[in-house]
Amino acid sequence: MSTFAPMKISAGQINELLKGTLEGNSDVLISGPSKIEEAVSGTISFLANPKYEPYAYTTGASVLLVSRDFKPAQPIAATLIRVDDVYASIAFLLEKFGDRGDAVQGISKKASVHTDAQLGANVSIGDFAVVEKGAVIGENSIIYPQVYIGANVQIGQGVKIYPGVKIYHDCKVGDHCVLHANAVIGSDGFGFAPQTDQSYKKVAQIGNVVLEDKVEVGANTVIDRATMGSTVIRQGVKLDNLIQIAHNVEVGEHTVIAAQAGIAGSTRIGKRCMIGGQAGFVGHIKVADGSKVQAQSGVAAPIKQDNSAVYGSPALPYADYLKAYAVFKQLPALYKRLHELEKKLKD
Repeated sequence: MSTFAPMKISAGQINELLKGTLEGNSDVLISGPSKIEEAVSGTISFLANPKYEPYAYTTGASVLLVSRDFKPAQPIAATLIRVDDVYASIAFLLEKFGDRGDAVQGISKKASVHTDAQLGANVSIGDFAVVEKGAVIGENSIIYPQVYIGANVQIGQGVKIYPGVKIYHDCKVGDHCVLHANAVIGSDGFGFAPQTDQSYKKVAQIGNVVLEDKVEVGANTVIDRATMGSTVIRQGVKLDNLIQIAHNVEVGEHTVIAAQAGIAGSTRIGKRCMIGGQAGFVGHIKVADGSKVQAQSGVAAPIKQDNSAVYGSPALPYADYLKAYAVFKQLPALYKRLHELEKKLKD
């Protein structure tokens, strides 16, 4: 079943899709999802975070997804569907509800596709998109309007490229990637050589960017091409909006990076890292696998230990930062006490 929106589907059918356990009316019809605190009749919601449990007893949702071990403290009016993983189940349903078909189908007569470009089966290209000489686009990929795909770019199968994305020459995009509006892939790395007259001479950036399979790039995110070689985003990486990734950076597989983070040139981010918003990394360092970097942290030195958590600017081990901050908050009071003690000693 490719979609059940806007058509309605029963709780029993949803339960079958999720392989869950149903408690309540299996015939109740659902037309869409909703937040548990704002839900209305005819919608499905979920309870995954315990702090939202009070809403379970007052929600207007007709169906509620809960974990198999959830024990309600009072009666719940909604039909319950118990599942092994609530977040995974709601992600699956949101994908189904959100699948309303793509507006772009076929090759628009208003698109500019070079005669030397190669298009796989079932490729769709929207109005005013440009595909340059030597570009290769894999089957079932969708290119939305006003996308620019440069010369010799390689795009894999099942890729979605939303309006306004620019992919510069020679870059590579793997299978099943998603590039959101106005992302720029392959812009020049920030390379300038200082001259004796205090001006700067541009250093040619002759490398490329490689996105491996199942990478998602948020809106207005920029990934610079390498000076030489490749800037590499490994498989399964998820990048939020407004991220800057500089030349020759490598981001390890299944790492996630939140909005407004910045990574300077030639830094290596490990696998399965979690990086908070507005975090910054200096260049030419390595960050160990599984690192967790708190939002607004400044990483100015390598993180050598796998699965470390850091916080602050410059970043410290997470627990150390919390202890230091606890002292920092008391500095005004401590200063006042010190001043009083000095006065007493002087007297």
